Amino acid sequence: MDLLNTLVDKGLRREAPTRDEALAVLATSDDELLDVVAAAGKVRRHWFGRRVKLNYLVNLKSGLCPEDCSYCSQRLGADTGILKYTWLKPQEASEAAAAGLAGGAKRVCLVASGRGPTDRDIDRVSDTVKAIKEQNEDVEVCACLGLLSEGQAERLRGAGVDAYNHNLNTSESTYGAITKTHTYADRVDTVRKAHAAGLSACSGLIAGMGETDADLVDVVFSLRALDADSVPVNFLIPFEGTPLAKEWNLTPQRCLRILAMVRFVCPDVEVRIAGGRELHLRTLQPLALHLANSIFLGDYLTSEGQAGKADLEMIADAGFEVETTEQVTLPEHRRGGGCGSVCGSDAAEACGTEAGAAQAAGAAGTDGTAAGPGTDGTASRPDADGAASGPGAAAAETAVPGARTDLVAVRRRGPGTDLAPNA
Repeated sequence: MDLLNTLVDKGLRREAPTRDEALAVLATSDDELLDVVAAAGKVRRHWFGRRVKLNYLVNLKSGLCPEDCSYCSQRLGADTGILKYTWLKPQEASEAAAAGLAGGAKRVCLVASGRGPTDRDIDRVSDTVKAIKEQNEDVEVCACLGLLSEGQAERLRGAGVDAYNHNLNTSESTYGAITKTHTYADRVDTVRKAHAAGLSACSGLIAGMGETDADLVDVVFSLRALDADSVPVNFLIPFEGTPLAKEWNLTPQRCLRILAMVRFVCPDVEVRIAGGRELHLRTLQPLALHLANSIFLGDYLTSEGQAGKADLEMIADAGFEVETTEQVTLPEHRRGGGCGSVCGSDAAEACGTEAGAAQAAGAAGTDGTAAGPGTDGTASRPDADGAASGPGAAAAETAVPGARTDLVAVRRRGPGTDLAPNA
């Protein structure tokens, strides 16, 4: 296909596709899907080989958020049944991080719900970073704390934070439809503050909120323009108790096309599969590794993810390898920012997250990322005995066609509980 040959050539040259070419990727048919994956895979392997970076989320403060992000399980007034707790102590957060690092994670994404940190919150996070790095000198730390005020990014950088996650989530033209308590411009401003302070910028999107192909292309081109080192791609988890609970718009094939489009537009940055991969990609998750070079390990902020052991087996079975602390994530020409030659990568994710994670693994709810105004962490799975848990399970009978509410499981282990984390 001429389109794919053109996109591969441009990706190898770090040249952006045209907007029409990006839209054409999203418009390809299921019959063409493997060709699309193969083409985008060439670009991914050129810049990142077969390495997969593992990121681990630590939810420092869950729920209790004053923001109204429609996708987020931690939004103001949401009745989603998630864990709610205030700030973890530094040692508690360090112990949670250690579980992820023992499971193979290279980056820890520290996420806290809320509009943005106070100066006291920056002190708390600084103490937490110190505790983590005292035990794990080589770990990368990404913070995802919401909207930043003047000077806060510099303080985080001075405390040893390597990256900052804050997702754009959707296009500027539709942002006001999902959030009223802050603006798209607020988010852009925070990403720029992080960049200016020398932090590696992590910023991504949430797909599946009812957006158009044009919206998806718009936000990805905006992320390219912001020069984010890491782009977490979250797939909406429609939590019961949120305004988007009935938005089940994604198929595994659609998710793969979205990831391919992101790779073509952002060929040499860390593309991370963040919240929702288990729910929407399902058995096609291994194919997505040919497009993205980064994932979250284990659970997300407010939802349960695939078992950490299963993540590692999936990577190995698909012919990929876990990136080590000795390996630098980003290509040489992109190094020297906040992470320099040591980390050169994304951010929460979450840092997506919220970070991401989850629906929003980063910034206000995504890394993977991750959190920020209205953070949320969604990626899900049934309990070990196969029975679904969480608010989504009860609504399975009224689910829209194609909805897999049986896979949505609220996190009940790890930080904020007495149970061991999943890593």
